[in-house]
Amino acid sequence: MSKARLLRDRIAGRGLAHVMAAHSPLSAILAEEAGFDGLWASGFELSALYGLPDVSLISMSQHLDMVRAMAEQSSLPIIADIDTGFGNAINVIHAIREYERAGVAAVVIEDKTFPKVTSLVADGRQDLLRIEEFQGKIRAAVATRSDPDFLVIARTEALIARLGEAEALKRAAAYEAAGADMILIHSKQKTPDEVESFVRAWSGKIPVVIVPTAYPEMNEARIRALGKIAIVIYGNHAIRASVTAMQDVFARIIADRGIHNIDKDIVSVEEIFRLQKMAQVKADEKAFLA
Repeated sequence: MSKARLLRDRIAGRGLAHVMAAHSPLSAILAEEAGFDGLWASGFELSALYGLPDVSLISMSQHLDMVRAMAEQSSLPIIADIDTGFGNAINVIHAIREYERAGVAAVVIEDKTFPKVTSLVADGRQDLLRIEEFQGKIRAAVATRSDPDFLVIARTEALIARLGEAEALKRAAAYEAAGADMILIHSKQKTPDEVESFVRAWSGKIPVVIVPTAYPEMNEARIRALGKIAIVIYGNHAIRASVTAMQDVFARIIADRGIHNIDKDIVSVEEIFRLQKMAQVKADEKAFLA
């Protein structure tokens, strides 16, 4: 079974897939152990890992390398965040071939111009493509995929760009007509009202994907009540959790002038060994080293 088929089956069987952002093989392992249905190969998180702003500075090769590394360490289906598709429709064709070969289950392409600016930054430039040009990107992605289960998810940033619900619905309908399998609607409002209104008004046949980073009160019960959402992506919580933990530990070590207090509050070296599968290394050494 392909990872794309697995993702579709999880959505069909559970009604809602919970997908956690990841930026490394280790974060992918931890997300799988926690019980998530899939991984979001986040461009924002990978940019942060490199210490760079999320403004199309990370190359497709860098992102692909990390996606491959995560796929090697996790059995979860991966949804790849490919921003604007790394260029025009011709670039999208190349990207779809490469990401499908890498084993991802789905890609999300957004309707911003290249280079993009991350969605949630205050007063960021949020310029959108013409609808017809983005439709071409979606058609190119759909025509290029070899696995019919591979999901092409069209992300409209109309609400992020403050163009209103009517424009968001117009774009979503156009992207469905171009062949998109799902619509990702994004919002930076601090409450779910804007997204809930969009979902209620959405009359298309394809389901909706949401990323409730800015409106965290949007829990599972509230999502299921809308009835049209197939995937919820927790878009940047892995990198934020990592930063929170490291800032706390590093500050305590400096304050304590040593590790004598912090040691009991962090995972043991043995836990890292477990995550690294050192037990298998030891077994292989015993079996094969003369």
